[in-house]
Amino acid sequence: QQAQLMEVLKKEVRAMLIAAKAGLTPEQLEEQYMAMVCKPLPLRDLGFQSTLELVTQMPEVVQICSSKNGALILKAIADDSTKGIARLVANQKVKTRKASKKTATKANSTFPTKNSKNPQSFHPLSAGTPVLPAVVKAELQDLLSSSPLLLADLDKAFLRRFGRAFQYRQYGFLSMFEVLRSMSDSIAVEQTKAGSLLVLRKYLASKIEQQEVPQTSAAEVPSLEPTCETKSCYQAAALMDSEPVQTQAVDLGDHLKQVNHLKILARQDLQDVCTTPVCYETPGLEQFPPTPEIPPDAVQDRSLCSLPPLRRRCLVGVIVEFIVSPSQFYIHVCSTEASYKLQDLMFEMRHVYSHKVASDKYIMPESAVRPGQLCCVMVSKWWYRVIIHRVINDQEVEVFCADYGHLQIVQKSWLRFLKWHYLKLPAQAIPCSLAWVKPVEGTWSSAAILLFKHLCRFKELVGIVDEYVDGVLYLFLCDTSTKEDVYFHSVLRDMGYADVCGENIPSQEFEELNPSALYVQPSGKQGNAEVVEPDLRLQQESRDAGSKTATLKLNGAEL
Repeated sequence: QQAQLMEVLKKEVRAMLIAAKAGLTPEQLEEQYMAMVCKPLPLRDLGFQSTLELVTQMPEVVQICSSKNGALILKAIADDSTKGIARLVANQKVKTRKASKKTATKANSTFPTKNSKNPQSFHPLSAGTPVLPAVVKAELQDLLSSSPLLLADLDKAFLRRFGRAFQYRQYGFLSMFEVLRSMSDSIAVEQTKAGSLLVLRKYLASKIEQQEVPQTSAAEVPSLEPTCETKSCYQAAALMDSEPVQTQAVDLGDHLKQVNHLKILARQDLQDVCTTPVCYETPGLEQFPPTPEIPPDAVQDRSLCSLPPLRRRCLVGVIVEFIVSPSQFYIHVCSTEASYKLQDLMFEMRHVYSHKVASDKYIMPESAVRPGQLCCVMVSKWWYRVIIHRVINDQEVEVFCADYGHLQIVQKSWLRFLKWHYLKLPAQAIPCSLAWVKPVEGTWSSAAILLFKHLCRFKELVGIVDEYVDGVLYLFLCDTSTKEDVYFHSVLRDMGYADVCGENIPSQEFEELNPSALYVQPSGKQGNAEVVEPDLRLQQESRDAGSKTATLKLNGAEL
């Protein structure tokens, strides 16, 4: 049986390697096999411990080479039946394009202008790539934060930790290799005798090391410097006595590690973790009870600010996070810096509020649970910045998640005061409406909303900024991941769900309720706000059209 299995495996491996002109790394071969056969390489069934050990036993099938950077590359050795295919693959031409030139050309020709002769379609844009939601990225990083993990064990570990399977295909990925490649900046893949090993990058490990301080120094007073802090708050923070921090059990991955240390309460933007001062139980000394007062670094009467406005007629990569209708949805701007900051914030909040003593210190009294109060809440083991929208009853409140845009009912007991330095990052969710469209029936039908959700699902889209109206961003959306670019306003019109008009009609949904306008302060009121320049290859200013309004005609109607 092993001999039969080995012969079948040789044919499968040769077929996969022949199709890859440049060859595959061992981890890429594992992913290609998983994608094609829907199960991992049968290493254990054949008595091998790693993919590299397996291919060394196939000298007539696999040639092991070394790339310029020292990585191992596996290439196929064709037999008589596959020489023709190998010849065709070798003669394929590799298309190379200059990304910057391509992006600039398309940016200058994409936005609608008055003189457009083909109003029904914009020029194509750069193809989009799948992206993982920020929460899923944070879950993968959290899974690897305690120790490296074999790729073969990832599915079981993810299921055991989060209670669900890691279904990467629903996010638009064809294989786990694509997922790991999209997270190559934070997850490294190393080859070992046991197989491909997933390791969190060193910069994350160094952050954890910096947070752990030897038990020789006393905890210091946090240096709180919020933007609009009052003098009394500064004085209260300065007069606080230093108190030691007791031993805490820190949840890292699947293993509970006991860490006996002291934390220095020092503000270092969003990278240092503040713990809660308590008292040791020292024999012979009186133990002071914890103070019932609200911590001086707890946010009580402040609001988050919004992101600075995007430039009109610029292209920007976006991910739609939450949808009510085409006239009311929330997006994240795709930029490396913003993505890291939100992930780091979620990691830090989870680390801080997961400590029982720290969590208990920031419990909100009944008097603080009121509409408009900025705080944080735990949902599925993660902490989110929220604003209380309404108090439902003695146990429940409805909150607005400022970084994702949705309203959610949560238990009062899940709420905690937000620490001052978590105010620095602006609210990441941007309220949006699809530009220049209105529903045919006066309100959006359930079929139209379902179609719009399907178009936006887990994809990085291209947004073309039109204008802001009452704090709501109106923009066009385009999916460039398909062979032909798909413009969402055109799809809704062609399906009979929307009419295209030459102006932005105020969203009825946002007029009824716009939590961002109620609870998030415009960035212009927070000092000198600069216009956002998203760090993305898709962003490029279009040339000056010479007027504030650019129009196109669609079958006789203005777009």
